[in-house]
Amino acid sequence: MKDMTNLDAYEVGYDIPAKPGMDEADIQTPCLVLDLDALERNIKKMGDYAKAHNMRHRAHGKMHKSVDVLKLQMEMGGALGVCCQKVSEAEVFVRGGIKEVLVSNQVRDPAKIDRLAQLPKHGANIIVCVDDVANVADLSAAAKKHGTELGVFVEIDCGAGRCGVTTTPAVVEIVEAVQAAENLTYKGIQAYQGAMQHMDSFTDRQVKIDAAVAQVKDAVEALKAKDIETELVSGGGTGSYYFESNSGLYNELQCGSYAFMDADYGRILDKDGNRIDAGEWENAFFILTSVMSHAKADKAICDAGLKAQSVDSGLPFVYGRDDVEYIKCSDEHGVISDPEGVLKVNEKLRLVPGHCDPTANVHDWYVGVRNGKVECVWPVSARGKAY
Repeated sequence: MKDMTNLDAYEVGYDIPAKPGMDEADIQTPCLVLDLDALERNIKKMGDYAKAHNMRHRAHGKMHKSVDVLKLQMEMGGALGVCCQKVSEAEVFVRGGIKEVLVSNQVRDPAKIDRLAQLPKHGANIIVCVDDVANVADLSAAAKKHGTELGVFVEIDCGAGRCGVTTTPAVVEIVEAVQAAENLTYKGIQAYQGAMQHMDSFTDRQVKIDAAVAQVKDAVEALKAKDIETELVSGGGTGSYYFESNSGLYNELQCGSYAFMDADYGRILDKDGNRIDAGEWENAFFILTSVMSHAKADKAICDAGLKAQSVDSGLPFVYGRDDVEYIKCSDEHGVISDPEGVLKVNEKLRLVPGHCDPTANVHDWYVGVRNGKVECVWPVSARGKAY
């Protein structure tokens, strides 16, 4: 197996799309391109915001699945660590040297619990979410078996309708079970309102988060009445971080997409009614694609189809152009409306995908570009880690 840290072992066009020093025009397509200037500005902006609001930021790794991007978030943005959704993702980040890891999901399969309980042996602090008291005994037994300690967040379903308990008594029951269990420590509450992140209206999002805050506050106060302190209340995403950070309750953010920005997130509106990709955040993440055919006078066919992206949140848009439009796709082809016939065969375009997370997961590499030159090539470290 080739060493992913040694790009000299790879051949451009065979198993890697570019190498540092190349012109952007020579990058093989379709591939993922990062505008490093925009990425760094996004990361620094979130870091400055979190610091100014006395918030911890645990960047969400499921978005980029990249140890290199996370390290940039830590170095430039002050992120303290990473959120992962799967044990396999957590394993990749721990192997990459990340010491603060939250599995912001439930782990119930015995084999996965066993793997999770071994991660602290590598010097990492591991927290996992729980929404069922029966899970506590299994986590405790595995941690005890391996002589490790696991932190526990009790997850509250505060509107997403997925995992999480829905009542304060259920929160209290799980916390008391964790405190009574060996090799487990109650660390706080997971309260991520995922269902409202992509609601266009700022006011609509605020109504949803206000309800979540009230729900979480009730649980925290019930625990305090039993002399149980809640160290962390964690949540908040790109569409809501300003609500959580001003709630007086949350103290940890879990933002991810702000660093890249995709078409779906870009459509949501800020408090002034502006799209957030028009002022709040910049597009830094693109599918670079090439025109491969223009046999039809009014249509250009590019090489970025379904296998190069996820369209669950809609089609991509062509970045920086209003004269052409990406209108449909099949497995290997993208159809671009070009009514004036302005595009040429082999011309390259940047596409902003509808949803960055699953788009990143179908590529092996990020090509970092600055001033028209390839500056770095980073592996999508946790690509395919879904178990």
